[in-house]
Amino acid sequence: MTTPARRRTIPVSIRNVTVGGGHPVVVQSMTNTDTADAAATAAQVAELFLAGSEIVRITVNNREAAAQVAEIRRRLEDRGHDVPLVGDFHYNGHVLLREFPDCAAALDKYRINPGNVGKGAKHDANFATMIEVAKDHDKPVRIGVNAGSLDQELLARLMDENSRAATPQSAQDVMHEALVRSALDSAAAAVELGLPADHIVISCKISRVQELIRVYRMLAARTDHALHLGLTEAGMGVKGIVASTAGIGVLLQEGIGDTIRVSLTPRPGEPRTEEVRVAQQILQAMDIRPFLPQVTACPGCGRTTSTFFQELAQEIEGFLQARMPEWKRAKPQAAALQVAVMGCVVNGPGESRAAHIGISLPGTGEAPRSPVYVDGEYVKTLEGPGLVAEFKALIEDYVTGM
Repeated sequence: MTTPARRRTIPVSIRNVTVGGGHPVVVQSMTNTDTADAAATAAQVAELFLAGSEIVRITVNNREAAAQVAEIRRRLEDRGHDVPLVGDFHYNGHVLLREFPDCAAALDKYRINPGNVGKGAKHDANFATMIEVAKDHDKPVRIGVNAGSLDQELLARLMDENSRAATPQSAQDVMHEALVRSALDSAAAAVELGLPADHIVISCKISRVQELIRVYRMLAARTDHALHLGLTEAGMGVKGIVASTAGIGVLLQEGIGDTIRVSLTPRPGEPRTEEVRVAQQILQAMDIRPFLPQVTACPGCGRTTSTFFQELAQEIEGFLQARMPEWKRAKPQAAALQVAVMGCVVNGPGESRAAHIGISLPGTGEAPRSPVYVDGEYVKTLEGPGLVAEFKALIEDYVTGM
């Protein structure tokens, strides 16, 4: 197994998690509850944390929200969840962090958007206030630039400079440079104000895949700060999943990125946790980090007119997910387990041998017997009504012996 070589960045400690410095890529997520509702927000943070989100961000947009952050932390601690909490500040963070010191203390990192901290002289003063609070409480910050809320004064200045250049760049090129410049200048300003370099994470989010890749390549070439990856608005369902995977995957393959978030728009009434699972699957598919045992299953064709192999694949996937919490405690290496559930003789035996444990079910017209392979070797043949239970037992035995 070959994993992408990681770009070395400055490590940043965020409560009990370290980002960058060669540490594993961290999965992040964000709540969509009203933060002023401490019970609902704490419940969703816990749900995301239990799903595998290693850092969770919450909106802190007004006094009512800021007043509840310490209570949210207390509720999480009462549940035994030592989850790093990030406060997302726009427009009024300099006010809220000063007015609510218990909020500033309860959070583990502050997200600062340089485009939303004020204009003119107020921009620098408000930014400095947030950095001073971070220093007072020894908290790291994320300098989080977004294309949709880019510092317009900076962009206008760069556009003016570009218009006077002998060979002007495209407006898109200038906008990309403005994104990167906003992040790097803000990080440099934070360091000048006394915030240590190992307290800074940078992001430059944008909603188009190719632009995201270009901007992060520019960032990676010009800074050794830890980088947080993600499309700023990935979208819903398949579109959001594919776009996030395409952009984040390319950058991770180049060794760029220390934390990731998949910013999916959830369907009404559905849990927020899908974005966590997608982020985990991106990392696992690229052999960067294992999270859950994986099931390899064929898509089916005219040789597999029975739906049994599909039903078994679904059953085994659910079984692995249900067992993983216990295995994680006793056999954490089970996260790297590969199980094959194949549907006919064409690729069935080969894929089953390639997995840690695999079963090759009979296709249409084949003998109703299913050979099982463990670590590439044939071990037995299953058939009849007890096949599912016997195959699960073989998986349990394999994990016990890991």
